[in-house]
Amino acid sequence: MQAIEIQVRQVQAVDLSLLEWGGELSHYRLLFRQIFEQSRQHRTLMWLACSKGYPILGQVFVQLISARLELADGSFRAHLFSFRIIPEMRSLGIGSILLHKVEQDLVHRGFQRSCLNVVRTNIRGRAFYARHGYEVTGEDPGIWRYQDPEGIWHDMEEPAWRMEKALTIPSRK
Repeated sequence: MQAIEIQVRQVQAVDLSLLEWGGELSHYRLLFRQIFEQSRQHRTLMWLACSKGYPILGQVFVQLISARLELADGSFRAHLFSFRIIPEMRSLGIGSILLHKVEQDLVHRGFQRSCLNVVRTNIRGRAFYARHGYEVTGEDPGIWRYQDPEGIWHDMEEPAWRMEKALTIPSRK
């Protein structure tokens, strides 16, 4: 496969349908809109990776402030979530590019730590984060809920490992 030029940028309103991944994630439509509204209030960030011919290659959301301060406190620690790369584009470095860009942005905003949860059964995901400096710091029950477009609430339980990383300021040469 020939190399593709990756662009990483923040999600705009016109991008929200892309986050549904061709309908595969349409049940999260309301959740994506809610997170987008939180981004307008500077509580979250929504990032996507794209390229010519690929309107979405991957995504990651960042919670800057949360009621759960151990995840995101608004100034020191931020929480990454919903990190996805389309299956046919995995293991090509797109996730690394996306993660690096988000971490750089957090450093620029003054954050010193980032954390995330990775579902315990996601062995590849945990190894990916470990390669990028994240260490397991505990467990998370992974209990959350969302409302689908039909108004039905779904209770989720996805036991996860909490992983954290100290963000570093790039050295100037």
